[in-house]
Amino acid sequence: MTDYETLIAQADALTNGVPHRIANMANLSALIFDTLEDLNWAGFYLLEGETLVLGPFQGKPACIEIPIAKGVCGAAVRENRSQLVMDVHQFAGHIACDCASRSELVVPLYKDGRVFGVLDLDSPSLARFTEADRDGMERLAQAVEKSLCR
Repeated sequence: MTDYETLIAQADALTNGVPHRIANMANLSALIFDTLEDLNWAGFYLLEGETLVLGPFQGKPACIEIPIAKGVCGAAVRENRSQLVMDVHQFAGHIACDCASRSELVVPLYKDGRVFGVLDLDSPSLARFTEADRDGMERLAQAVEKSLCR
């Protein structure tokens, strides 16, 4: 089980006072990928109009653009809430950037109450993510959002 309090403290230490959002996203994706078990992808997509565009990540190459009308990441933007998907193959409109991914957790990132991007985590295992993971990653996102939306 992930110690989210420690992870959030580490994330804050990495990003606090650092004025470079891309560098912060790069370090955060590395921290998350290194800390959480059983991930095959951890990273960011940034909203540009009606499209999410690939940002810093850890893992295999990924989809460069995701229309907000599609996929788990798009659903997080459209519904303005995190998406916890136990089996991505049962999710209507899932985009298979990596066919090894089986479950996914996507957390929206906010600036001034509006979504500006998402934090996306993928796992090769079914039902890898729990409500505790959703809660922990939402708290992490809230802790670092200011350092990511500069």
